[in-house]
Amino acid sequence: MALEFTAIDFETANGFRGSPCSIGLSKVRDGRIVEEAFWLMRPPEGFDHFDPRNVRIHGIRPEAVASAPRFGEVFPEIGAFIGADLVVAHNAAFDMGVIRSALEVSELPGPAYDYACTVALSRRNYTLESYSLPFVAEAAGVPLVNHHDAVEDARACAGIMIDIAARNRASSLAELFAAQLVKASTMEAYRPGESALSKATRTAREKAPAAGAIDFWTGWPEEGANPPANVSASREHPLYGQTVVFTGKLGMSRPAAKQRAAEVGAQPASGVTRATTLLVVGDGFSASDLRNGHLTGKARRVLDLQERGQPIEVLSESAFLGLLAIS
Repeated sequence: MALEFTAIDFETANGFRGSPCSIGLSKVRDGRIVEEAFWLMRPPEGFDHFDPRNVRIHGIRPEAVASAPRFGEVFPEIGAFIGADLVVAHNAAFDMGVIRSALEVSELPGPAYDYACTVALSRRNYTLESYSLPFVAEAAGVPLVNHHDAVEDARACAGIMIDIAARNRASSLAELFAAQLVKASTMEAYRPGESALSKATRTAREKAPAAGAIDFWTGWPEEGANPPANVSASREHPLYGQTVVFTGKLGMSRPAAKQRAAEVGAQPASGVTRATTLLVVGDGFSASDLRNGHLTGKARRVLDLQERGQPIEVLSESAFLGLLAIS
């Protein structure tokens, strides 16, 4: 069987993952990109508020999608493009969560999808200062020019998977997964009224009536306490044993982020030290910020320690959430 899959990337209007405003897809056949697709869309009704922070990241404004079809109208075409392919995404838990939550709030059924994450595979195949998409794409020989353009991001994701397969001399995904000792993940089919709602959707529905619109970017978070790492968590989890520090404005409260990190075996900390192994950066972070200097004091401290040889990884909040979703 040849190397075949569809790579996807979503951009969202606000902090709720069920608010897609664009999608890019790249179809791979026999190890080559053979077809691409792109849609602008209005997010599901009631969840279509555009947060200025999201707009600043991807540049899509409400007026750009004002006459576009809603997600529910576009999804049949998206599904037809993907077909029976395994779906590949960078931080796949996020992109698959976009599909699931958008279906839930649109009250539409959706099929099951098998999927793979190029972040998880990249950690096994590259040694990088960050595993954000631009860094991995550059390492894979498919450098990004317009990060957060959905079709360019999907194309880069496809290129990363193709490069990883080549590095493992795998001519199919089955051969690659066998070489890497991993399995594809599965997003179960969604049936309105029967399937349980995702946590993201439950939270969004709880917050929407009080806020009048979805907005998870309110208020600068306090540092909060550092809960002890859960030593009973799975040692296979990529965050287990990490010492993680948070900086910038996150979509969730910083104490909540620390608690979630601790639950999977990471040790949260308040400042960057020689014990730090992971820095999670909020406030619209993209990997290019590591090079242009638009970072917080904690991030600059990380760069200083990296130059001295300390291996500290830098993640965006979306990448961190993607890792949290790994079970």
